[in-house]
Amino acid sequence: MRFFSRLVFICNLSFLASIVLRLVEMVKRNQGNLDPAIGLQALQGTLVILGYGAIFLNLIFFVWALIGLAGGSLKNIPRWLLWFNLVLFPVQIWYFFFANF
Repeated sequence: MRFFSRLVFICNLSFLASIVLRLVEMVKRNQGNLDPAIGLQALQGTLVILGYGAIFLNLIFFVWALIGLAGGSLKNIPRWLLWFNLVLFPVQIWYFFFANF
């Protein structure tokens, strides 16, 4: 569970980075500049894929955390990591299903 929570944390950071990249590219396109925000397309693609896949991993983590909370097996995960992943899940739900960008 500890490895999985760290993996979800990395994906959540990639989600935040992909949002920032999208906003930067939208601003640049509105100004007429069509250059990508990051010169390395492989890095940008990796961040976007990890970021957009984070909602699925975060859903699995959320369900697993609820089961672990009921069973008391969440003692080996740092609390800040648990809370960061759980707080970011509603943000991802809002971003993917309710935000109109």
